Amino acid sequence: MRRVYLDHNATTPVHPEVLEAMMPFFRDQFGNASSIHWAGREVKKYLDEAREKVSALMNADPQEIIFTGCGTESDNMAIKGVASTHQDKGRHIITSKVEHHAVLHTCQFMEGLGYEITYLSVDREGLIDPGELRRSIRPDTILVTIIFANNETGTIMPVQEIGEICRGKGVLFHTDAVQAVGKIPIDLKTLPVDILSLSGHKLNTPKGIGAQFIRKGTRLSPLIHGGAQEHHRRAGTENIPYIIGLGKACEIARRDFARRHEVLQGLRDRLQEGIFRKIPHVELNGHPTQRLPNTLNVSFLYVEGESLLLNMDLEGIAVSSGSACTSGSPDASHVILAMGKSALVAQSAIRFSLGWTNTGEDVDYVLEVLPPILERLRSISPIYQKATQSKT
Repeated sequence: MRRVYLDHNATTPVHPEVLEAMMPFFRDQFGNASSIHWAGREVKKYLDEAREKVSALMNADPQEIIFTGCGTESDNMAIKGVASTHQDKGRHIITSKVEHHAVLHTCQFMEGLGYEITYLSVDREGLIDPGELRRSIRPDTILVTIIFANNETGTIMPVQEIGEICRGKGVLFHTDAVQAVGKIPIDLKTLPVDILSLSGHKLNTPKGIGAQFIRKGTRLSPLIHGGAQEHHRRAGTENIPYIIGLGKACEIARRDFARRHEVLQGLRDRLQEGIFRKIPHVELNGHPTQRLPNTLNVSFLYVEGESLLLNMDLEGIAVSSGSACTSGSPDASHVILAMGKSALVAQSAIRFSLGWTNTGEDVDYVLEVLPPILERLRSISPIYQKATQSKT
């Protein structure tokens, strides 16, 4: 059976060059970067080089990059760290209703500690209203945390405008850029972002490595205490092999950026055009143009997304019915519901997310297999039969 992996927003395959770069640090170059002897000094040199490679991808300064264990840790570090440091100013945080659960659940946790959270609405394309953000900022607002690009729909938020509003109000701005880094241009020399989270396994590294951009001069308490590593920002012996892998992945993403962007967008558009041409009763979720080049979220009306996902899996096609972190939940996508769409639309949504391993043949295979699956599922759907009969 042919296997087609179209779930790169959930996780990505490890790039061969990344694995090759990591291997020496599992064997001979095993030193602790905090040690002052030759073994530590040798590893410290590579740690610094990896930091430079990560910073170069986003045009940041190397000293503004902190290595973490994952994107979720980075999000927690941003929210809890700012809240702890700035609670004397206030205990009000602003986020949106379409955040990844790493942000939403952390904000809910902060509510339990007495912080007040404002959840901004989004329009039917998944964008916040900058005017609502401006009106929501108060004298006691200490942080705005808005996702850069949505993990389910790919919609890209107006990050430049959000940052400018926050700067003008003297409020720190954090963005979860886990899905954005490496896929769209990010220039942190010009983008008014104070803290940014990223994750390695969305960039073709193994799972278990992330990073945080913290703009010079930004104050936040560490999430983990116990040592002076990472400029006193994150205690614990550095995970050198994985840090080296993340550095290499960022180097590859920077090197191959233009070609990857063009190829991924071409494949996504080919898939989207084929779906809308071949299959009736479909609806696009997310912004039609202000969207990640690799992401397509479509609702196939009158069919449950989980049923469609399982039937596609039987044909060797791996896709998602929402965020990977909620794949075990029967609930409809909170992102699509927040966009003002019905539960019927939300529950029938499928996310296709492409990566550098995908080809035109993969897309063609999906377009061959998908229509008969849908026809079969709809033929036994009472909702579909009722809807189509009412239109005849």
